[in-house]
Amino acid sequence: MKLINNTVLITGGTAGIGLAIAKQLTASGNHVIITGRNKERLQKAVAQLKNVTGIVSDVASEQDVNDLVTRLQKDFPQLNIVINNAGRAHLYSLSENGVGAYDKAADELHTNYLSVIRLNEKLLSLLQKQPEAAIVNVSSIVTFAPNHVISSYSASKAALHSYSQSLRIALAKTSKVKVFELMPPLVDTEFSEGIGGSKGIPPSAVADALVSALQKDEYEIHVGGTADLYKLFLSSPAEALQVMNA
Repeated sequence: MKLINNTVLITGGTAGIGLAIAKQLTASGNHVIITGRNKERLQKAVAQLKNVTGIVSDVASEQDVNDLVTRLQKDFPQLNIVINNAGRAHLYSLSENGVGAYDKAADELHTNYLSVIRLNEKLLSLLQKQPEAAIVNVSSIVTFAPNHVISSYSASKAALHSYSQSLRIALAKTSKVKVFELMPPLVDTEFSEGIGGSKGIPPSAVADALVSALQKDEYEIHVGGTADLYKLFLSSPAEALQVMNA
């Protein structure tokens, strides 16, 4: 698809992968709307960009989502790309007592999976009015093999992968809305600091991969080490699982 003169929504766009994507897309002539829960972080991100609108909004809040959708329909009726990047992750061991595994899993599944479904559902009618439109769901390398210290995060991303495939098939039959899935490996961001993110690839590399894939209509985007793990997963799921948990 074309990557100029689009109107793009990026949830969780105040830092990391979301901000890197915003920088790429604004630099190439698109108007980008970024959301984030923290007003100060949002203002700081907006100050780094041109042709951007910042909206304080939490994808996990039904009221925030309803308010966001109402504003988008009113002020940005030309919206044609939605990038679901906002996420939550908890680092913990399932073998420990009293870690609150249920509550952590509920938080991650709600934010990383169910909230994506809700926002896509509410914006789909707007996207379907555009000559060309796309949804990008940001999942992860752990889609193919979970890491046991981020078990419920891994599960939420596996669910998002399954949903993305189903949504792609469904929309291909009924509309022109394209569905992409961005699958980064470990990325050097504040978000991944607790699991050794400093060893990961820069967020700009993920943004580069997304831009390239959008232009080529490559719908499942295996960034960096994700491509290698996917090949291993196809040949030996057990070995891929071992590698992810080494």
